[in-house]
Amino acid sequence: MNSASHPSRQSIAALLVAVFVAQSFPRSAFAQQTGAAVGQNLLQNGDFAKGSVDQPDEWRTEAWINKPEAFQAHWTAAPEGHVLEVDNLQPNDGRWMQPVSLRAGWYKFSVEVRTENVGGKESGATISVMEDGVMSPEVHGTTDWQQVAMYLEVGEHGADVDVALRVGGFGSLNTGRAFFRHAMLVPIAAPPPSATPTYDLAAIRQEAAPVPIGSPWSLLVTFIALTALAIYGWRIYGGDDVRLWPRRTAAKPAGKARR
Repeated sequence: MNSASHPSRQSIAALLVAVFVAQSFPRSAFAQQTGAAVGQNLLQNGDFAKGSVDQPDEWRTEAWINKPEAFQAHWTAAPEGHVLEVDNLQPNDGRWMQPVSLRAGWYKFSVEVRTENVGGKESGATISVMEDGVMSPEVHGTTDWQQVAMYLEVGEHGADVDVALRVGGFGSLNTGRAFFRHAMLVPIAAPPPSATPTYDLAAIRQEAAPVPIGSPWSLLVTFIALTALAIYGWRIYGGDDVRLWPRRTAAKPAGKARR
């Protein structure tokens, strides 16, 4: 009986080990780090299927010149699915946007785009992050549907970003119309070897941050000089102010009256 039950015990033990491993590693190590499965779309309503009255859920519009005669944006249902439209009637930087919080790691941003009369000189139609120059390859002219993509690395502290489906760019205002569908933002283990363009968000933000002018030693000398000047001024002017007040002297005890 013992010999017959021994294989059963081994089978049960193996099954328990397999269940433990499956529960311990339901996703890849990268997915555990980023808090999302590789390939999971982090954009809310990325297919633009939800919304009402020309307004898709989770998306908002912005433009450098936000006037009806300069910028229009629409949400429409087309045979190929729901579509977001950006129409720059005048040179502009118009976009649909969505804020996203990202953990450390690599991400792929992609969208399918079709254009009509987008100017060829300034920034074209892209998916981008609202950081100077962080955008996918640009689409100009009049084109059929095509996918554009870019890759972004987020540093160890994570980052909050604004994802934009856009015509034009910062300091590069453009005209024309673009249609967007199937917007995606997915965590990836790493970009393919030939992937382009790729960006390091932490490095970009560090370069954009203001830095003190001068070396640390010159700043220290300046601080010491200003401190000394403040002390000198206090001694001159502060001392004079103190001397303006009469000193209080203790009252002398009254002497005995002379007889």
